[in-house]
Amino acid sequence: MEEKSYKEYLKHITTFIFDVDGVLTDGTIALTTSGEMLRTMHTKDGFAMKTALLEGFHLCIISGGSNEGVRQRLQGLGVTDIYLGAHNKIEQMEAYMALHQIKPENVLYMGDDIPDYPVMTRVGLPTCPQDAVPEIKAISKYISHKNGGQGCVRDVIEQVLKVQEKWNGNFSAKYD
Repeated sequence: MEEKSYKEYLKHITTFIFDVDGVLTDGTIALTTSGEMLRTMHTKDGFAMKTALLEGFHLCIISGGSNEGVRQRLQGLGVTDIYLGAHNKIEQMEAYMALHQIKPENVLYMGDDIPDYPVMTRVGLPTCPQDAVPEIKAISKYISHKNGGQGCVRDVIEQVLKVQEKWNGNFSAKYD
């Protein structure tokens, strides 16, 4: 039996769930002399997340990390469902989906490393950045041409919104 193209799943997506380190960031951590951990995020990913929220999509962050700067950045974009310090990502994802009555087939999850594996096997469209580990690439229905922290989140959001005719270029009304 021929496997469906990932593009066939895009029209059914209502929900985006993203990991942070290695997806929204490039996975590197800069340490200050006081021990503070600094991360960088791509502004194009931020624009796409904000656009998805404005278009009525669910957007959730589930990360094992617990950096409060990450929470502040995401809240500034309008993300309200942020689970940091999540050591059992399945629990967080299932609680989030139950709360919003979301079916697994309507979820796009992007992860990059082994802790994402269990949740990625339970969603309709598992995706990953280009630089994800081989085990995650093997179960992903779509591998972005962008690396983590370099626009991979924008890549998948833009594809979904374009297929659903919600990325129409008329941004001035929303961003004025």
